[in-house]
Amino acid sequence: MDEIRAVVERVRLFEQEAHSILGVHEASKSRVVLLEDTYNQLGTLSLKQDELFRQALQCMENSLFRAAHVMAWAGFVDFLEDKLESDGFKKLHAARSRWKFNTVEDLRERYSEHAIVEASRDAGLCGKNETKALLGLLTRRNECAHPSDYIPGLNETLGYISELFHRIETLRAKRY
Repeated sequence: MDEIRAVVERVRLFEQEAHSILGVHEASKSRVVLLEDTYNQLGTLSLKQDELFRQALQCMENSLFRAAHVMAWAGFVDFLEDKLESDGFKKLHAARSRWKFNTVEDLRERYSEHAIVEASRDAGLCGKNETKALLGLLTRRNECAHPSDYIPGLNETLGYISELFHRIETLRAKRY
């Protein structure tokens, strides 16, 4: 009986270790963590966005979940600003005629990300529900970037990054 218990215990420890190791691979039945597919999606982004999302994923792999939220949001907002710039800012200038900026850098320095997300709605890039969702994602990013009681785990972080990728794909498909 003692030998059986010892074997069962070794099997349990092996299984626990295997789940720990395999849990970071996307196709693993141990834990479906979408890192490999997510890395593959990076190729559709600009070099800057690729680097920001890559850093977010590296943060996630190292259990730096709050930092991963911040970096992923930075990658998303860079995409959003590029999309707003795609027409030379004509629609954004029409929606925000009092805003004074000529470049993405000017836009970033003068206006908050909250204001930029709201302006994207008025410029016709985002709908009402999309805007609310984006502002919710920004709020979650802010909870991670500033002292708060919000401590995301792997699943929350993976969901956050996955949703940002989904939002990018939705915005990319829109004619603007």
